[in-house]
Amino acid sequence: MNKGKTVAEKILSRHSGKDLRAGDFAVCKVDFAFGQDGTSSIIIDRIKELGVKNFKTNFCMVIDHSAPSPSEGVSRVHKKMRDFAKDFRTGIFDVGCGVCHQVIPESGNVLPGYLVLGADSHTCTYGAVGAFSTGVGSTDLAVALATGRNWFKVPPTIKIIIKGRLPKGVFAKDVILYIIGKLKSDGATYKAVEFYGPVIEAMGMDGRFTICNMLVEMGAKAGFMPVDGKTISWLKDKAGCKRSIEKISADKNADYENVYEFDVSRIKPMVSMPHSVDNVSEASSLKGVRIGEAYLGTCTNGRIDDFKAAAKVLKGRRVHQGVKMIVAPSSRQVYLEALKTGLVDIFIKSGAVIVAPGCGPCVGTHNGVPSDGEKVISTANRNFKGRMGNPSAFIYLASPATVAASAVKGCISDPRVYL
Repeated sequence: MNKGKTVAEKILSRHSGKDLRAGDFAVCKVDFAFGQDGTSSIIIDRIKELGVKNFKTNFCMVIDHSAPSPSEGVSRVHKKMRDFAKDFRTGIFDVGCGVCHQVIPESGNVLPGYLVLGADSHTCTYGAVGAFSTGVGSTDLAVALATGRNWFKVPPTIKIIIKGRLPKGVFAKDVILYIIGKLKSDGATYKAVEFYGPVIEAMGMDGRFTICNMLVEMGAKAGFMPVDGKTISWLKDKAGCKRSIEKISADKNADYENVYEFDVSRIKPMVSMPHSVDNVSEASSLKGVRIGEAYLGTCTNGRIDDFKAAAKVLKGRRVHQGVKMIVAPSSRQVYLEALKTGLVDIFIKSGAVIVAPGCGPCVGTHNGVPSDGEKVISTANRNFKGRMGNPSAFIYLASPATVAASAVKGCISDPRVYL
C-alpha cells in the first residue's frame, strides 16, 4: 500500500503538476510573493537587471522594518519602493500599515494550499492558515516575479502532537519556546512541521501564528496548523476573504520523518536566554535578572490576544521606575481594535510607550535600541547578539504576560503572580 502525503508534499505536487515526495526536486508555480523595506531594494534592482516588465505572480511590498524612516538612507529606500510600486502598479503597504507577517494575512492574499515566497525569514508564519510559505533571498524572489515559478526541494515532515491543557499563565509563546528548547535550533533544519492535538485545536489563531512564526528558529522550512473552523472564520472575518476555502490536510497514512508528542499540562512560563533561542529556562529561575527595557509587539506577539494577556498583568499597575516599556501593534487593524477595547488606555496608564505598527525595536533600526550591557525582555523571535541594534545588549524572549510582569517588577518575573 502506498504511503499517503503530507501537507508539504500535497501543496508542492499541485504547484509542480508532478507526484512529489520528500527529497524530490521540482519547479513550482508561486501564488504570492512579497518583500519588505530591508529586502525590497535588491528585489527592485534585480527586476530592472532582468528587464522584467510584467510580474508573473502576485506581489506586494511592505514598509515595516524602519517605519517611519529613522534616517536619510532609509528614506531613499522607501522612496525607491514607492516609485517602483507606482511604475509597476503593484501593491505597497506603507508606513503605519504594520508588520508584513500580519498585514499580508489580513489582506486576504494568502489562503490554505497556497505557495508563498517572502524575502523575510519569518514567512513561515502563514502556515497558521495552511499555506506553504517560506523565506527566500531577494534574488530568488525576483526570479519568481519574472517567471512565476521557482525551484524547491520537497522537505521531509515532522509531526508534533501537543497534548494536555495549558496551565494558567502559560501561552502559545511558552509552548514554542519549550519545544525549541527540547528539539534545539537545528532540530527541524530544512523540514516541514505539522501540528496536531487538543492544545492546538483549542488555541486561537493568534497563538497559531505565534507558533508558526518561530518554526524557523529550529531550522524549519515551513509549518502547518490544521485548517479548521477557526481558520476559516479568521480568513472571512479578519481578512475579508469571500473566496471558497479549502480544508487542506495530510493523508492519514502520510509518511513522517519523526513524530513527537509533548504534554504541556505542567509546563511553566518559559524564557529564552541570551544569545540563542534554544537556550530556554523557566521564568521563575531568572527572577533576579534586572531589566532596562520590555518590548511587547513584533510579528510573533503583536496581536490582540497578546495585548489582552499583557493588559491583564498591567491593569491597575505601573511599569517599574527605570524600565522602558515599548508597545508596537502588529498592524493598523490590531491598533484600532486595541484602542476600541481599551487596551491602549491600560498600556499608557501603566507607563508604557506606544509606537507605530512595525518592526523597529525588534530588528534594532529605531524606537528602542538598548544601551551597552542593558538587559531586554521581548516578545520577539530572536535574541542573537546585535538583534535589537546593539551587540553589547542582552535579549531575553518570553510571552506577552511574562514581559508585562517583568516590566512591572523591574526584573524577569513569573506572570502567574499577577494573574
